[in-house]
Amino acid sequence: MSAQQTPPIPAEGATGDVGLVRTYKAWKGGNIFCLQGRLIFGPDARSLFLTIFLIVAPVAIFCVFVARKLLDDFPHHWGISIMVIVVVLTVCDIIFLLLTSGRDPGIIPRNSHPPEPEGYEGSSEVSTGQTPPLRLPRQKDVVVNGIPVKIKYCDTCMLYRPPRCSHCSICNNCVERFDHHCPWVGQCIGLRNYRFFFMFIFSATLLCLYVHGFCWVYIKRIMDSEQTSIWKAMTKTPASIALIIYTFISVWFVGGLTVFHLYLISTNQSTYENFRYRYDQRSNPYNRGVIKNFMEIFCTSIPPSKNNFREKVPKEPAVPSRTVSAFVSPNRGKIVGDIEMARKPVWLEAGGEVGDYEGQLSDDGMGKDGLVDASPDLSRILPPVGTEGRGVLQQTKHYSQGRRTSERWEISPEILPISRLGESKRVNDGSD
Repeated sequence: MSAQQTPPIPAEGATGDVGLVRTYKAWKGGNIFCLQGRLIFGPDARSLFLTIFLIVAPVAIFCVFVARKLLDDFPHHWGISIMVIVVVLTVCDIIFLLLTSGRDPGIIPRNSHPPEPEGYEGSSEVSTGQTPPLRLPRQKDVVVNGIPVKIKYCDTCMLYRPPRCSHCSICNNCVERFDHHCPWVGQCIGLRNYRFFFMFIFSATLLCLYVHGFCWVYIKRIMDSEQTSIWKAMTKTPASIALIIYTFISVWFVGGLTVFHLYLISTNQSTYENFRYRYDQRSNPYNRGVIKNFMEIFCTSIPPSKNNFREKVPKEPAVPSRTVSAFVSPNRGKIVGDIEMARKPVWLEAGGEVGDYEGQLSDDGMGKDGLVDASPDLSRILPPVGTEGRGVLQQTKHYSQGRRTSERWEISPEILPISRLGESKRVNDGSD
């Protein structure tokens, strides 16, 4: 949907008007949206077609070569119930699959800027050349049911994850009560779709057992009608043999997964927590007993999504309001400093082009005093000592495609102490 003409919306750090765009079009995660943001899938949603094929194809073979031939073997037209039940199980299985894959699993909206560190006052002034105390703690302790639990800071989403939340590297989102990312459904499994995921694997287990059992019933029918051995009866229905082998292998997968998740539900754990052995040495603060644990999964209401993917939001300004840049190398065009990853930044008054201030902070560029060692790049772009008119790093003439052109750089008085610091450091190193 194209941006609509709306009244100007002011935004910090941006000049000019900002239009509106649907949330799903400005989404920073790796998700795929359908029906204009009404359905949300993971980046590997194509695997959903393979999963549906692996369900529908065996059922179709069963209906044609097995169930159809059993219609007249049961009195009072009960034979047709064999086909009806397998179709109902298949439809339920696909519905649970789509409910798992096409909904928000519990994504926590990411922040547009890092949270303020404790004890930091935004109005406090920082003198030139000083680094403000903006280093955020990587972990915090919270108390859950009387038990301390550590929560971590997410550099990508710029927030402290709630308990039981984790960042999915595939979807690039923080998900509440993160269980795992399932490639078969192409979606994260979390707080809002775990119930449907369990029903999906449980109904798939029932479907495998149902098809497997009636294939043996059909073989038994052949043995009784033709008075032959089991081996000769099996040769007369190769479709049944193929289905028996297929369902036998599949039931170990989906059946084993169902039993494993029954154990997780009874102990109120997630797959992520169980694989990391979080509760081997200490008590589980979320375990409320078997009955209450099952009721929490199946009998409680699903919380609403924290994201409205169809909501119109302002476009992000060209220069993020909380992104603090440092120095740019004209040869490589990369940033030496940035506050986005919640590392120790250098705050400077920057006024360059948008493309000149994108990047992340590198810890290798930090000096002993917390300042960026900009001497390697400044030595190439600084005019000779004594040159007047040093302003903010501004590129008045841009580089063309891979070609150097004449450029004029102005260095501000605020940067001069840092440049001299880098030059003196180089002189000392050379004298040593």
